Amino acid sequence: MTLAEDTGPERGGDDLLAAEFVLGVLAADERRIASRRIEAETDFARLVDGWEVNFSPLAAAYQDIEPPASVKPAIDRRLFASAGAVTVPAQPRGLWSSLAFWRGLAAAAVAALAIYIAVPILHPPVEQPQARLVASLAAEGSDVKYLAVYDAAHHEVGLSHVSGERAAGKDFELWMIEGKNPPVSMGVIPAGATARIIVSPAARQKLAQGAVLAVSLEPSGGSPTGQPTGPVVAAGDLKSI
Repeated sequence: MTLAEDTGPERGGDDLLAAEFVLGVLAADERRIASRRIEAETDFARLVDGWEVNFSPLAAAYQDIEPPASVKPAIDRRLFASAGAVTVPAQPRGLWSSLAFWRGLAAAAVAALAIYIAVPILHPPVEQPQARLVASLAAEGSDVKYLAVYDAAHHEVGLSHVSGERAAGKDFELWMIEGKNPPVSMGVIPAGATARIIVSPAARQKLAQGAVLAVSLEPSGGSPTGQPTGPVVAAGDLKSI
């Protein structure tokens, strides 16, 4: 049996469910159920709060962006324009009341619109990879569970350790599996609640297309052969957020 065939990702109970809720990867019906449980079950709500804290380091590299000042007035106009008539003060006659001016402005707007439509057709934009992909890594019969987030912009995989301990003298190693191709090592997973692994240029495009991530148990320092030598303890498909 190949490494890709050896694992079918399994949900890991309330802890993993809470983590997936925080990541926003649950289906709509599952998210509604989880939302109701947060309101009704204190223990589950605490799990969600805990995962919000655990995932906060993954966002530390991203700065908050202040929205432009024009956003709020634009929203107000969209929401409340029909609420009632707005009294507009009389404008002095001149350029703004000139029919020729408005005709010229309309012609310019039509020309600009034509350019706006034509440029993407003549020069289609380069398709960008998904900014974020996420995978729940788990396996039947194993208590090892990780949540992985691939950040295409920063070329790294962020890992949150959900459960399961490595044996003494052993390390967890992360692998990428693309179809039937041999697994490619992405490196030994550092011990701790969270970890980051830099993705090589050769692996970035494959990850962006939705490869499988897997974790194997290896000798300390990683596999000595370049291929998995120990059991696969967790795996899962990368999905867009």
